Amino acid sequence: MRTPKASVLFGLFDKAVPPEFFDQLRARLGLSARGIYSLAVVVWLMMWQRLDGRGSLTTAVQQVVQGALGDLVPPEKRVVEQRVSSNTGALSRARKRLPLEAVEAVCDEIFAKLMEPAQASGGLMTRLFLIDGSSMRLPHTPALKKAYPPGSNQYGEAHWPVIRVLGGHHLSSGLAVRPCWGPMYGSEAVSEQGLTEQILERLPRGAVLMADRNFAVFSVAWAAQQHDYGVLFRITEERARKIAGQCLPPAGSERRIEWRPSRDDRRAHPALPAEAVVRGRLLVAQIEGEDGKAFHLYLFTTLEEPREVLVELYRHRWDMGVSSQGHIVQSVKDRPRPKDSGLVAGEAPWRESKTAEPSDNMLRKEYAQRTRSQRAVNADVASLHESPVAETVDNARKQQGLAETSPMRQLSPAGYQRRHDVKEDVETGETLGARRRNLVEEMPAITVSGKCRHRHQGGGSGRSVR
Repeated sequence: MRTPKASVLFGLFDKAVPPEFFDQLRARLGLSARGIYSLAVVVWLMMWQRLDGRGSLTTAVQQVVQGALGDLVPPEKRVVEQRVSSNTGALSRARKRLPLEAVEAVCDEIFAKLMEPAQASGGLMTRLFLIDGSSMRLPHTPALKKAYPPGSNQYGEAHWPVIRVLGGHHLSSGLAVRPCWGPMYGSEAVSEQGLTEQILERLPRGAVLMADRNFAVFSVAWAAQQHDYGVLFRITEERARKIAGQCLPPAGSERRIEWRPSRDDRRAHPALPAEAVVRGRLLVAQIEGEDGKAFHLYLFTTLEEPREVLVELYRHRWDMGVSSQGHIVQSVKDRPRPKDSGLVAGEAPWRESKTAEPSDNMLRKEYAQRTRSQRAVNADVASLHESPVAETVDNARKQQGLAETSPMRQLSPAGYQRRHDVKEDVETGETLGARRRNLVEEMPAITVSGKCRHRHQGGGSGRSVR
């Protein structure tokens, strides 16, 4: 995706957060108005550095030096006389002084201003927000490790801190509300459901939440009702049976239900009032998957639109998502999922088919376990890159395409030459080219645990690890 021109983005920035907004924000936070790098200038330059992708501090300072920001820069003497220094020190110090409250206020104001025209037409589509969560690995620093502890298993603690992130995106425009986040592991770990209750405070009035089965729990539905928000949740068959009294309506029909908290819900949320109840409809639809097999789709909603409209509307659940690297993607077909496409009947366009049950959590655990294995292998290879042999291993993996199709390390081509009495003066590339067809079958693979396992032609599963 190409980045829009600076002039276009700068004009949009000036309309969404005009100078008057920054004056009021500075007065509210008690910030000084002295210096060239004012609150507005620092915020804009930080945003542009991120949007540009190659924006360094030097490039950002040049916008001020060359007068590209116009009236946004305070009319100080050095600015008027065009004697602004190209040194990056002043901007660096101003960035460090920028309060978090100011950044949050600017984000919320930009979102609110851009949402006004997006909601002007009215209708259900303009009120829908897609809620989804993800997790990201962070740099290994003492501060981040303390705030976002790494995960652990029976073999010990992982290396990278992990943060859980939850985002909300406006369905018709793609605008994103300011995300919520917290530690994924440790004593202060937060769940996606818990973060949902936080993000509700940032959504506009009359919003409607659309989410998958992970969010279809009583606490989230109750919190949405307290904010006068509608919900359209996909719900598991097991939960549908519980709230429907063990008797599900047939496919192509619906039933009005009263969703009350279970004992587990009350144990996890003791503040729920005794009379807590969410009234809505349980919709059942029979959907045909891409492979031609039919499965039942269960939806819970507090909306009053016709069943057919809501079922069709839920298809937009997959129009947008958050990748495991934290990037916003418009098509979830490119998004890493905790399911293998070969396992789920009708995964596209219905990625959450009944075949994926009993629970998404189990699938996430399986996906996480497979991902940890791949990361461990990658770390092993990376740690060896100081030696020529390791570089050869990495090159061989790239040529063979094994980095994406197997979580196993391959033995060095140099070692292959020694085992098969290949002449030492033959270059590695030539050796690989001569045996490219059956190199994978002939070479024994080393698993993550260090054990050697032989491959046999035709004996692979054919499944890729993603």
